[in-house]
Parts: sequence; C-alpha cells; structure tokens
Amino acid sequence: MELGEVVAERQIEGVAPDGSHFEVVIRFGAPRPDPLSGNGDWVCPHQIAGLGDDSVGAAYGVDSLQALLLSVYAVRVKLAESGGTLDWLGMPELGLTVAPVLS
Repeated sequence: MELGEVVAERQIEGVAPDGSHFEVVIRFGAPRPDPLSGNGDWVCPHQIAGLGDDSVGAAYGVDSLQALLLSVYAVRVKLAESGGTLDWLGMPELGLTVAPVLS
C-alpha cells in the first residue's frame, strides 16, 4: 500500500538500551475510499519510520473518520508493542489518545 498524501506527522524521541537517542517518525496518509470494498468502506494508511520496519500499514472503517481514528489507534498499539523507550513531550501514550473532559 502507498502512504499517499501525508496529512499528519509526529516526531518521537527513542532511547536505545545503550542510552543513545534516535528519531521515530509516524505519518498518516489521507483517508480514501477502499478500492477493494463493495460497501463504500474507507482506508487510512500509516507508517512508523525509525524502528526497523518502515512499511506502510493501514486501518479500515465505514467512513473516513473511523478509518483515521483506527489508524491512529493501530499506530499507538504498534508503538506500545515495540518495547522501546519512546517519548513525545513527556506525554503518556505519546499524545496519541485524546480524552478531553466535557462538562
């Protein structure tokens, strides 16, 4: 799958076991209709560069927003499973989860 037009990107700092620092970049492509869907589903590609596998993955949804949200979630899970020490502004879950307080 092609990443296509990048609509969002974040640079994350990684720390290797030897204490050296490295950069991880996550990118999200623009959601687009899934050409293989007969139901009008959408696909949102994503990429994590800097952890060894720079291939493009994707998440699917019934509309563009669901595909985008699931793509962000998939990246968050992959980063958590990487086992690396990663940081973005000291935020838990690298700022990839939004849970605003609504009143």
